[in-house]
Amino acid sequence: MDPEGDKRHGCYRKTGMNRAECLFEHGLWSTRFIVLLAVIFSIISSVILFYIGSVEVIGVLFAPFEAHDSETLHINILITIIGAIDLYLIGVVLLLFGFGLYELFISEINVARVDDECHSLLEICSLDELKSKIIKVIIMVLIVSFFQHTLSMELQSALDSLFMALSILAIAGAASALHRFGV
Repeated sequence: MDPEGDKRHGCYRKTGMNRAECLFEHGLWSTRFIVLLAVIFSIISSVILFYIGSVEVIGVLFAPFEAHDSETLHINILITIIGAIDLYLIGVVLLLFGFGLYELFISEINVARVDDECHSLLEICSLDELKSKIIKVIIMVLIVSFFQHTLSMELQSALDSLFMALSILAIAGAASALHRFGV
């Protein structure tokens, strides 16, 4: 008897299903490997974003300081660095997405579970948990993007300043509510 053959096609013996049904379900279950495309390309996209963000930061370090006043120079440097942080955060979203899909559909990432410890990044048991982790990082991306845009805005009236303050208050309140409700 071939033990491998029993493992592959033993489902029809154990469950009483006919052989065709068992083969169909085996083939159907194997289609989950299509998820590997999303995993591979999300990891590649993440690496690209980390590279671009790093190039932006290095560009700030070696860029000639052309601004005539220090305030403009500081704002330009902050805008560039915050843009790089934005790219890094989106890269993290793509990493979470790739790791989560792999863990949910293919297999646990065993090298991350040394000594039976699981890295908290990989504690994803459902699509809802994956979405929750990704949503948290996306919210951070939105906050950082907002901060980047506020640095480049020119406030021309008291009403502009009031709207800026209200929008910052709204973001802080929303972040606090999300934290309080465990999102």
